[in-house]
Amino acid sequence: MVFDLQPKLENDKVSLTPLAEVDFDSLYAVASDPKIWEQHPNKDRWKQDVFRTFFDGALQSKGAFKITDKATGKIAGSTRVYDYNEQDKSILIGYTFLGREFWGKGINTSVKAVLLNYLFRFVSRVYFHIGAVNTRSQIAIGRLGAEKIGEQEIAYFGELPKLNYIYRIKKEDWLANPTGLAY
Repeated sequence: MVFDLQPKLENDKVSLTPLAEVDFDSLYAVASDPKIWEQHPNKDRWKQDVFRTFFDGALQSKGAFKITDKATGKIAGSTRVYDYNEQDKSILIGYTFLGREFWGKGINTSVKAVLLNYLFRFVSRVYFHIGAVNTRSQIAIGRLGAEKIGEQEIAYFGELPKLNYIYRIKKEDWLANPTGLAY
């Protein structure tokens, strides 16, 4: 099996499809809510010009996905895989955001589960950069079994560096995950 950074993925709750330029308007309609970005490293991503930079970085990454809620057919947000390291057998998941109507509905967990189930066919470790002030995401990733392993200044595409916490999930831990999310 060949590793594809941007396959089409789905489970019972979500569909992840490669992000494309034609998705800008519909994704910005979700991203234009300032409350979504309150705890993210760049709190201004709700502004169209700032979101355009974020979106352009997503397209250039060739690892970004549009998240669709299968129950409603609505675009729920976006996520990205990046920094694949073949020698280290690792990759990162990040840049995730969801519209508020999808918070607390298991969408984020489903997105991470479908990505982790796919990625662990090719890597041994998945890392996450999470903004130091983004407690919502820190709690959510902890519920999936990720452990905080460090802190680092991260320069996101087109943005100034911000303090992020680094979390990790190892393949063996994910496969033994008692939540039933793994294979």
